[in-house]
Amino acid sequence: MSNQVKINLDSQMFDLATVILKIQQGEFMSIAGDESLLAQLPAGNWIGGTIPYFMDRDGGKVSREQLFVHTINGTQQHNPPRITVYDNNTIARIAQDAPPHGFTLLILPAASQVHLNYAQNAPEFANMFFTPIVGWISGFHLNDGSAAQVAFGPSGGVLISQQAVAIHVPLPDSQSANVSIINLFEEGAGPVIEFPTTDFSVKDCLIDGVPSSLADYIAGQGLDTRLPLVADYSGIKVNVSIQQIHANTGQVELYAPVFKGVSYRFATPVPDYVQAFDQAVKKNDTANIAFSCNCILNFLYSELEGKKTGHITGPITFGEIAYQLLNQTLVYMTLNDVR
Repeated sequence: MSNQVKINLDSQMFDLATVILKIQQGEFMSIAGDESLLAQLPAGNWIGGTIPYFMDRDGGKVSREQLFVHTINGTQQHNPPRITVYDNNTIARIAQDAPPHGFTLLILPAASQVHLNYAQNAPEFANMFFTPIVGWISGFHLNDGSAAQVAFGPSGGVLISQQAVAIHVPLPDSQSANVSIINLFEEGAGPVIEFPTTDFSVKDCLIDGVPSSLADYIAGQGLDTRLPLVADYSGIKVNVSIQQIHANTGQVELYAPVFKGVSYRFATPVPDYVQAFDQAVKKNDTANIAFSCNCILNFLYSELEGKKTGHITGPITFGEIAYQLLNQTLVYMTLNDVR
């Protein structure tokens, strides 16, 4: 199989007309963009998700006029990528559907049941961690508050809010895919926080074993809600970021679920968010990047609009996928030659 053409991904922003032409030419793509543009795309070999925030080659931008496209080049006619739609009942088989040697790009709509299911259960799915799975959580313009949606390209620009879409990409034996995470945050020295349920919305908790209200604790300590809760999930630091606190009810809305029985602490403060993020990008081996996505909170808190994150480009998302659901991270996948 050494004579097989290598797979590579081209990452670039295009206008609507160009993307339509690429679809008509049969190219395999993952597309991110405002719902008004995705809805106009014809049927073809693509998956999509709604988001108007991007890191382009020229820097961070907010756009409802352009689409960010990962084009998968070098696909073989005898073994092409496979595009699949999943619902809450079938998402558990995603790793089983993955190619024996390759990778999977996955898009989940924010706040959907399939999003919650994946967040809660992905590490336990059959065959998980055997084949790289990367992707992102679709969202919407923060001024709109509309529903996050995805698109199953073979059906055209029909947007769906309760299903996930994936593209499974076989690789030749001469290549391997590797997934990496950039996370600025470590568990702080504060009290241990535990929750009675697994959910995206919480109120009651235990703080060092004492029944408490999370909203009251945050207010009483004057905590910076840009800092996430952090837990150690089998050696991986996983963030749970705060989306909104309802002062009248004490309910705290989260971008990712907290898990019952897991110990969390608020993250150690980062003195200079922009500098820390820039240094973290430089410290990581970011050569040969085929896919990447960055969290909307990194975009906002690092004030990335108009700024570059090195050569890393991609959609700015409501959550990141590196096998499991992550939050307030930068996720990227490299394609490397096997020696």
